[in-house]
Amino acid sequence: MSMTLDELRALAESIRAETAKAIVGQDAMIDHLLVAMIAQGHVLMEGPPGTAKTFLAQSFATALGLDFGRIQFTPDLLPGDILGSNLFNFQTSAFTLTRGPIFCELLLADEINRTPPKTQAALLEAMQERRVTLDGETHRLPTHFMVIATQNPIENQGVYPLPEAQLDRFLFKLLVPYPAEAEEARIVASYGQRQGPQRPAELGVEAVADAATLTAATAALQQVSVAEEITAYIVRLVRATREHSELSVGASPRAAVLLANAARARAALDGRAYTIPDDVKALAVPVLRHRLTLSPAAEIEGRDLETLVAELVESTEAPR
Repeated sequence: MSMTLDELRALAESIRAETAKAIVGQDAMIDHLLVAMIAQGHVLMEGPPGTAKTFLAQSFATALGLDFGRIQFTPDLLPGDILGSNLFNFQTSAFTLTRGPIFCELLLADEINRTPPKTQAALLEAMQERRVTLDGETHRLPTHFMVIATQNPIENQGVYPLPEAQLDRFLFKLLVPYPAEAEEARIVASYGQRQGPQRPAELGVEAVADAATLTAATAALQQVSVAEEITAYIVRLVRATREHSELSVGASPRAAVLLANAARARAALDGRAYTIPDDVKALAVPVLRHRLTLSPAAEIEGRDLETLVAELVESTEAPR
């Protein structure tokens, strides 16, 4: 099964429409999730409780027809609770693999920063290699395995900062804002008269894709090229983060590669076989914000990474 870029664009519109049946607003978030899915990346969402992060992930998985799994991260969670373990079966006198919740297609790692770094690290191999190693035996995860993690702002009590190696495995870090007043009114009007937990399927969200469709969609990305001047632009932008006086840690070459792949995915979803500078500009902040560290002086001055990256995008010469 093959897919043209026009067909991919139409599929993306269908996924947006289905997700919107359950989610009010959040259009930019849905677009970023689509880019991550096509680019085979993972997404970290940060925002206060009650901003529909979990429900968005559920609705997105339903629209894509993916097997959805969820792990609620807590301080006492152990790596085996995520990955599974080999348990001895006394009837057969053999060890039997009990698979953990990570064996799914779309995993929601809810409040990932409420568990210690040792448990967070259990996700590293799965996110990077799409496989899990238990007692020396490797188990493959589904081809379209994707992690959508949520975290509370670091100012909240009972949270652990994510290790840099863990953060670097996420393609995007998205900040989930409170809705605009008109959107909040629509949310209250829609859900204020409903009782009990809401499920996407009950709100009319239907699957518009399957495994074969997603395989064709990710393969369609090969039709999109990145011109030399766009590659040079990405490299200039990433290298500028390493030379900025207000950053103590800049972005790595991996960040440049991921930014290029994300730009290709954005172009593909727009039906284009080529990337443009606007693809890079639109994705630079979510790709880079969690890979940079402010200098102590910049922190004292109250600088924030989003503004700083936006300034770098503006000051870095783009192709015409």
